[in-house]
Amino acid sequence: MPNKLSIEQAYKHCQSIASEHYENFPTASLLLNKELRPAVAVIYAFARAADDFADEGDLTADERLKKLDDWEYQLDLCLQDKSDNSVFIALADVMRRHDLDAQLFRDLLTAFRMDVNFKGFASLADLMFYCKHSANPVGRLMLALHHIDDEKALKASDAVCSALQLTNFWQDFKVDLPKGRCYLADEWLKPLHISREDVLSGKVGIAQLRPAIDQAIAETEALFTQGYVILVYLPFRLRMQIAATLAGGSSILAATKALSNPLQQRPTLTKLDWLKVSLSIVSMTLRPKHNHQRGYV
Repeated sequence: MPNKLSIEQAYKHCQSIASEHYENFPTASLLLNKELRPAVAVIYAFARAADDFADEGDLTADERLKKLDDWEYQLDLCLQDKSDNSVFIALADVMRRHDLDAQLFRDLLTAFRMDVNFKGFASLADLMFYCKHSANPVGRLMLALHHIDDEKALKASDAVCSALQLTNFWQDFKVDLPKGRCYLADEWLKPLHISREDVLSGKVGIAQLRPAIDQAIAETEALFTQGYVILVYLPFRLRMQIAATLAGGSSILAATKALSNPLQQRPTLTKLDWLKVSLSIVSMTLRPKHNHQRGYV
């Protein structure tokens, strides 16, 4: 089979994965440059498979880690153009065309391994280390596809991606705690004389835990504020995409903050909230230079 044909088939395979499993990754957005959509679909296919290895099915932890190790081995092969896996045939082409840093893909795999061996977080620094590997690589890859490498842009992207990751944690207490996952940092719990085990056992009510949740949300709000400056560095179409992401994420965080008991409730956005989100998207897209000075909800 000619190499060109196998690459075409590999891209089609990745696009099929992206269309079938699309969630929050911007694979299908019409705001993305049409020429970049296949590359984004390939990146998504890489991450989607690894995420499934870490979370789906009834595999043991050792079996999950073995699959992730095999996935990284395929990455090594792809860097030498030796992989016969469809995802990595396409990924090798994407990395070559766009000069993508292989370390960003390794970072994602590090986060998936952390998911398998979840032990909670002792500090905010530990949470940020997780975000550095789980979320920030996605933003940096998107910037690389658009040939944006300004250091201030990269740092702002990291802040946005970390804020989105943390927002996802804080909106999902109701889902995660029954699974034995408490993402609140121990350093926020200790002054309250609460342990992670207390939270997971259900012994702690919202009144006792509220200061730790408030601190978690405040740290996340600060990251959103740091991240708004990213809009200055983006071309119009990508700016609109990220403005929508920022507006939606910060609104979910605000809705979580407003819940009377986020341990038992998940945030939802009202029609008024969605109107505010829409107005924020327009404002942030048209006036990006002013948005880093304040948050938008």
